[in-house]
Amino acid sequence: MVRAMLNLSLLGRLDFRHAAPTRPALPAGRHDLGLFDERDYVLVVPEGIDPARPTPLMTLFHGGGGSAEKIMPIMRRHAEERGFLLLVPQSQFPTWDIVIAGNGPDRERLDRGLAEVASRFTLDPDHFAFAGHSDGGSYSLSTGLSNGQIVSHILAFSAGFMTVLAQEGSPKVFVAHGQQDTQTPINTAGRAHAAKLRGAGYELTYIEHPGPHASQPDMVQLGVDYFLKGAARA
Repeated sequence: MVRAMLNLSLLGRLDFRHAAPTRPALPAGRHDLGLFDERDYVLVVPEGIDPARPTPLMTLFHGGGGSAEKIMPIMRRHAEERGFLLLVPQSQFPTWDIVIAGNGPDRERLDRGLAEVASRFTLDPDHFAFAGHSDGGSYSLSTGLSNGQIVSHILAFSAGFMTVLAQEGSPKVFVAHGQQDTQTPINTAGRAHAAKLRGAGYELTYIEHPGPHASQPDMVQLGVDYFLKGAARA
């Protein structure tokens, strides 16, 4: 009875489910999706995508005070060269709602963004990733672990925390953290996350690098390889 009354959306659970496309595909390139008047979502479509064929999708979350334009460069080339769709959301406020006060408008906006992409392309449920750096890494961990029924992979770079209120499924997790990270120290962030994830039985790849909090191209490359393992090239 208590379980039936629980509103899982407040715990970060998404309503999104995979479905066949119902609208025309978008051409190759960068697209503002027109879902929101401010801080709209962006979709990068690589060349050669067949909208009827299952295609990997990565949703890439920016860091605190960031934007789609700031975070997109770390992943756009990989999407275009390796043939996966790249959805880049923007938080309604300077950072993600879960960082400020809990799940709310950003969860609702994310549902709309994912539904928009699925209405135009057939998505590969086995290669459906949440990824991000800093606060975006924290958001990808927290929301990805709460939505393991749809999220197959999580890529968390320099994530400061993970808040999982409605754990579900068993996504594969890639965590990379810098030993010289002074913003999210490795002992209380990366290493602590790895210990919790291993203890919970998740399939985890955890890598430490000697760098600071900034994004590391070689770690991004390893994360993309991890995500696309076993995926058919478009």
